[in-house]
Amino acid sequence: MILGLAIAGATLGIVEGIKPGPLLTMVIRETLSGGLRAGLWTAAAPIFTDGPLVIVSLFAAAWIATNPTALLVISALGAAFLFKMGLECFGIDPPTYDENAPVPTGSFKRGVITNLLNPNVYVFWFLIGGPLMAAAADKEPIAPVAYAITFLVTIMLVKAAIAYAFDRARGQFSERGYKAALGVCGVLMIGFAAGYAYQAYTLLGQV
Repeated sequence: MILGLAIAGATLGIVEGIKPGPLLTMVIRETLSGGLRAGLWTAAAPIFTDGPLVIVSLFAAAWIATNPTALLVISALGAAFLFKMGLECFGIDPPTYDENAPVPTGSFKRGVITNLLNPNVYVFWFLIGGPLMAAAADKEPIAPVAYAITFLVTIMLVKAAIAYAFDRARGQFSERGYKAALGVCGVLMIGFAAGYAYQAYTLLGQV
């Protein structure tokens, strides 16, 4: 059971790592605007957001399933934050690629905020990951730990690899290509914001 859940965690980590979403878009955005270090800091966000949720989800799965108010608040805040970050993508200046230039700050914080305000993270851990780990814990207490660790490590490594790939390519971007790439990130973030806003709207009837 331990090996089975570890494999399941790694598999889901790969899927979640490459699946388009707000955090992946933020990783690409920070890499293009701040370099590899900024992208890697953003990719590390899940260990500080999903990590605590792993523990909480073991106890709060049943509660969150019957109390949509929390998801409504998170969805609304996430919509506002991603809309703001999406608009900013259209005003970021191309980097100078100066090795002596100071590294932009705040990438890690933006990554953490993006993940904390992503309602899908809570849905995943409270309605899927939490119950799965709770059921396995009755038979093998170590199995949930193996699942959580392999998931978190894998998702961070995958997103870090994507950041590395974009960092290698960004020096080859023309100014137009750079602005186009960030423009795509901006459109995607605004799209995610619209999705979060719609999710908050649908939850209004359940509150």
